[in-house]
Amino acid sequence: MRGQDENQGFMFTYLSPEQRVPKNHPLRRIKAFADTVLKEMNPTFKVMYSNTGRPSIPPERLLKAQLLIALFSVRSDRMFCEQLDYNILFRWFLDMNLEEASFDATTFTKNRERLLAHDVSLKFFDAVVLQARKRDLLSDDHFTVDGTLIDAWASMKSFRPKETNDSGKPPKDGGRNSTSDFRGEKRSNKTHQSGTDPESRLMRKGLGKEAKLSFSGHALMENRNGLCVDLQIGEATHRSERKAALSMLSRQGRKRVRPKILGADKGYHAADFIDALRRKNIIPHIAEVKNRKPFGLDRRTTRHASYAISQRIRKRVEEIFGWFKTVGGLRKTRFKGIARTQEYTFMVGAAYNLLRMSKLAPIGAVT
Repeated sequence: MRGQDENQGFMFTYLSPEQRVPKNHPLRRIKAFADTVLKEMNPTFKVMYSNTGRPSIPPERLLKAQLLIALFSVRSDRMFCEQLDYNILFRWFLDMNLEEASFDATTFTKNRERLLAHDVSLKFFDAVVLQARKRDLLSDDHFTVDGTLIDAWASMKSFRPKETNDSGKPPKDGGRNSTSDFRGEKRSNKTHQSGTDPESRLMRKGLGKEAKLSFSGHALMENRNGLCVDLQIGEATHRSERKAALSMLSRQGRKRVRPKILGADKGYHAADFIDALRRKNIIPHIAEVKNRKPFGLDRRTTRHASYAISQRIRKRVEEIFGWFKTVGGLRKTRFKGIARTQEYTFMVGAAYNLLRMSKLAPIGAVT
């Protein structure tokens, strides 16, 4: 029998978002992990807000909203707030009932400075990594480091001489998006700077590739399950990879983790970097550049089977960058400046780790 299309709505509803989400939905395990981490961060949240005044949007809700933005590839805060009005799954994840109004997109903007001031995204990311360590999902000895380029939120037209902040050439046509001709003009980071994002730098990935305004992104991965244990955003320079790697390794020492082996590609095959690793008592399992023989990396290291294993496993770090760029929305940052891009990168890293942990942890182990 054919059903009839009835447009009459119901005045009352007796269903909660909890009843609409399937019991085996993968987001359930991610939510359990995230709620556990957020409970541990309660002392940080208490310091962030005053005891008087009008109640704000809970910081727990803002952080979980950023996880959803990364997990579901939502391209803007405004679009997320629009979807929150009708997406029951999002409301369930944020512990909102069906009658509760969605918050405004400016809530993210107004609270971003507060989150940056208290390093909330970094603390959240570290707390997620700590949860993985408590469940014995991390290696404390074997790590891999790598870097990539993240496109800045700035066009090449904004890259102009530092002295005048203008190319000196009048645009060929008027309008909001005027035409600019760079032919015959020599431009470099020493003489030019972006007027839209001064912290971005002109960089290219390799020979034959076009140069773009970019930031450098770096990841430190543990080798057991391919989880990301640290992230760093910085200026896009030729030495940024090695500098960021040493900085992230130092942070592990403050967390009482002592790496023993570090795998990396040929970009890290430099005498100063290998010497710095040796001083930290870290064995460098770095891909060798032909005809380059830096002290500290020779057959005494590369002849072992563990070196070959590190070189095979280090390629997993590309999965992290691939997920960040295709799903997490970090192929081109939506934020200006290193600090704001770093803040969002930590949230994307936390989302990636939570997704991995939800698949690695035994069923019933998440509380």
